[in-house]
Amino acid sequence: MNRQNNHELIVSGIHLDLTPSLKTYVREKAERLFRHEERILRIRVELECDSKEAVSSRFKAKGHMVINGPELNATVSSDECHKAISLLTDKLDRMLRRRARLEKEKRNHPHTIEFADVALPKAV
Repeated sequence: MNRQNNHELIVSGIHLDLTPSLKTYVREKAERLFRHEERILRIRVELECDSKEAVSSRFKAKGHMVINGPELNATVSSDECHKAISLLTDKLDRMLRRRARLEKEKRNHPHTIEFADVALPKAV
């Protein structure tokens, strides 16, 4: 199976220095999302540290996924940066699964269209 790997991952830090370990952790977690859905064009992850917030919500991870169709956005907060990244990828994965389930539901249960003005022959 020869797939073109044209996915783009953008990682940025707000009030936070991005260490190589954080970058590789985000890359590993994002690979799971790219593996589950091949129509993802770009994922942008913003990691933010706010020292003025409470300890339980000091680190925020924001994800913006550009995909064929409506884009997906998610935000989570946690007391650790790695934990916030993990929670973010789990949330985006749930959003992708829900989207796929709804598309499958729509595909398997199409709605009928009523024509009021046109006299069509009835199917027997």
